[in-house]
Amino acid sequence: MFAVIKTGGKQYRVAAKDTITVMSLEGGPGDAVTFGEVLMLSSEAGTQVGAPFVAGASVAGQIVEQTRGEKVIAFKKRRRKNSKRKRGHRQDLTLVEIVEILADGAGRSAAAEAVPTEAAPVEAVAAETVPEAAPAEPLAPAELVPAEATEHAEA
Repeated sequence: MFAVIKTGGKQYRVAAKDTITVMSLEGGPGDAVTFGEVLMLSSEAGTQVGAPFVAGASVAGQIVEQTRGEKVIAFKKRRRKNSKRKRGHRQDLTLVEIVEILADGAGRSAAAEAVPTEAAPVEAVAAETVPEAAPAEPLAPAELVPAEATEHAEA
């Protein structure tokens, strides 16, 4: 079974357990993502082509990593004019692992919901490792400046 989905202005042919690189999506590693714009769905029963999308079909995935593409350099030079410009660009990308393809409005299966995540949530890690500090009391003006400095200023 495979599907053709649309995301980020591009189309991708995906099947279960595929890893695809798409334009940047919101979320961190381990977050679930659903692609609702399914253009075509192919299974043992046959092929469904949407007009423009297949009704009730979606593709469930999980974000693996937020990354960046290779550097692309745009260099412009105007000959004999002593004029040139060099610009570089790196596109933000997201690696997504396709968990399953859902047809006819079905929800994610229990196996797909139980996909283990490699990264622990940031809030849980931060709460465990950072002890709470006591609030600092403001210093009085005499404590801020040493006595030797005030004597030198008066002389």
